[in-house]
Amino acid sequence: MLHIVLAEPQIPQNTGNISRTCAVTGAVLHLIRPYGFEISDKNLKRAGLDYWDKLTIYEYQNLDDFMNQHKKDKIYYFTTKSRKCHSDVNYKKQLKKHGDIYLMFGREDAGLPEELLVQHPKTAVRIPMRPTLRSLNLSNSVAIAAYEVLRQCGYPDMSAEGNLTKYEWE
Repeated sequence: MLHIVLAEPQIPQNTGNISRTCAVTGAVLHLIRPYGFEISDKNLKRAGLDYWDKLTIYEYQNLDDFMNQHKKDKIYYFTTKSRKCHSDVNYKKQLKKHGDIYLMFGREDAGLPEELLVQHPKTAVRIPMRPTLRSLNLSNSVAIAAYEVLRQCGYPDMSAEGNLTKYEWE
């Protein structure tokens, strides 16, 4: 199972978009306080639209609370500071070995704490981007990472075919 972890998210629209990504992919969403918004924030719900009832969400008081509850879990730490590319990881192998995989993302304005990254250098990864720019949008980063894991696993429990509403495919 795929788990998306947001450490101290600050922008409600990003968290709403990420919740929608979790709903359509079947990923579990983990939110670590403090947040830069209220969970009831209308922008958060608007971005997630009508997918809130299709989500599994867990909340944690702080990063230590999350880490204490997930000591044995395989966690990948997404950061602009890593030297390892996210797509070089064999997530399929890790899922077979561990059963669950966690992708953790930090605050929009600060990322994950460097102290956490140096404690986990083998699982700190980055999404490539131009070196002169700061970072991708958080919700875009989550989507890129989640779909890389799902692609490697053959998109389990997902439909890869769509249907037209007014026409037929030839």
